[in-house]
Amino acid sequence: MIIVEKNEGRKIPYEVNGTKICLDDDLTINLAKREEDWPVHIDVCYDEDGCLCIGAAAGRAYVAEIDIPARQYKPVESHAEDEDMPAPEPIPLDMDTVTLSLWAIDNGGAINA
Repeated sequence: MIIVEKNEGRKIPYEVNGTKICLDDDLTINLAKREEDWPVHIDVCYDEDGCLCIGAAAGRAYVAEIDIPARQYKPVESHAEDEDMPAPEPIPLDMDTVTLSLWAIDNGGAINA
C-alpha cells in the first residue's frame, strides 16, 4: 500500500488485513469489493458527531482518502474465429497499488469537507 501523509499531525490508526483496511478499530472497508473497471476514490471523514463515515457529503472533516486503481485482467489468448472468446479473468486486487492518503486528526479532524 502506498501511504501519503497530506499534512503534519497525528494520523488515524489503521490496520490492513488482506484486502481489508480497518480505521481506528471502527470502520472496516473491503477494498476488493469496491474495485471496479475504473479507478475508485473513497473519502473517509468524521461526521458532525465525530464518528467515521464514508463520503465527503456526510462528513465534516477529512480523515483519509483511499484510491483503488482500475481492475486488471489476465490477457486473453486469441482463438480461431469460429470459437467463442473466453471472458477475461480479473486479477485479484494488489494492495501494493492502492493509495491511502492520511489527514491529521488533531482537533477532531483535518480540513473541513
